[in-house]
Amino acid sequence: MALSVSERTFTQEVLQSPIPVLVNFEAPWCGLCRLIHPLLFQFQAQCSEQIKLVGVNADDNFKLANTYRLKSLPTLLLVENGIVRHRLEGFRGKEDLRLALEEIKLTYNNRSQTYSNLRAVEQECRSA
Repeated sequence: MALSVSERTFTQEVLQSPIPVLVNFEAPWCGLCRLIHPLLFQFQAQCSEQIKLVGVNADDNFKLANTYRLKSLPTLLLVENGIVRHRLEGFRGKEDLRLALEEIKLTYNNRSQTYSNLRAVEQECRSA
């Protein structure tokens, strides 16, 4: 289950997070929002160490919805170091979202491998 974030906890959980955060802006009345939950939970299970998933009820958090200029729901924002890196909105269905999530997953899996390789090289240099 995704962590539910509000205006009160957004800065700590999203903007100050040490890892990238996929923010799912949704509302209880949004049918497509409910439809994409299984894809998001699958994404979370596959990427939980590289990317955190949180949910924001746009109806209850109007300031956040306004700040990020939401035009439609669901809207997904990938936030890294307090900066929006990707914005997913207006997708036509589950397949569009699945492809977008795969692209994000590949980007961050590759980045994670690069960081691991850099750490290994640093350790080799220190021990030499």
